[in-house]
Amino acid sequence: MTTIQHDQARHRFTATVDGHDAGLDYQLDDGCMVITHTGVPQPVEGRGIASDLVQAAFEHARDQRLSVRPQCAYAAGWVERHPEFNQQLA
Repeated sequence: MTTIQHDQARHRFTATVDGHDAGLDYQLDDGCMVITHTGVPQPVEGRGIASDLVQAAFEHARDQRLSVRPQCAYAAGWVERHPEFNQQLA
């Protein structure tokens, strides 16, 4: 699994892989984490980095008792492939 950093002040999860920064952005809306964007630079695509970022966000939301609304297409597709996280959906 990729090493993920969480910047709560910026509402962002990040990972640096081979010198490239990947990230997931979210907003908080009345007890709900809204995932707005997940991005991985092309040179490091296909390594599961985006999946690790989304999983970290869902795990953080669970720990904080937040529901999750995946607005970005990647996060929405990810949760469809990981039904064990469906109970967190807003």
